[in-house]
Amino acid sequence: MKSVLIRPLITEKMTKISEKLPNKFGFMVAIDANKIEIAKAVKEKFNVDVASVNTVRHPGKSRSQFTKKGRFAGRTSKYKKAVVTLKEGQTIDIFGQA
Repeated sequence: MKSVLIRPLITEKMTKISEKLPNKFGFMVAIDANKIEIAKAVKEKFNVDVASVNTVRHPGKSRSQFTKKGRFAGRTSKYKKAVVTLKEGQTIDIFGQA
């Protein structure tokens, strides 16, 4: 079985969203994971009910000329993130679970 959830997103933007709406959490997920698989993985790992899942794919970017080594320019990794909305009254303790 593939690992759907890679890691939680703990960024400044996600922290502000979680403070404003305490039932929304961000995760970095596998590129080929769909919303149903993400919801199922969150439900199994954290034992919560998922209301909705929003996803966005970020393409890899070319690195600038100054970081080029040798003949080839580098690229950053592409990734997919998911913002999971839980049902009212439920929360996830991200720092309590690994």
